[in-house]
Amino acid sequence: MEFPKFLLGDNTDYPTAIFVVHTEYPRFIINLENDEVEWLEDFSPEDEKELESEAENLIEQAGNFYDREVSRYEE
Repeated sequence: MEFPKFLLGDNTDYPTAIFVVHTEYPRFIINLENDEVEWLEDFSPEDEKELESEAENLIEQAGNFYDREVSRYEE
């Protein structure tokens, strides 16, 4: 099964949280309420250096995805 690059998620146990799931490598979940990121991958020290430069871009993309989705609901 193929998934979109980003998915929105919510949970009634966290009523104010807005979760965005990044489904491609490196997979992560970000809570846009507080910008907390949970990585779903294990990284080697070499990977962590590359990840630092890519993480900021991916997190920005997740925020842009959320903004796009919300604007579509408002239409």
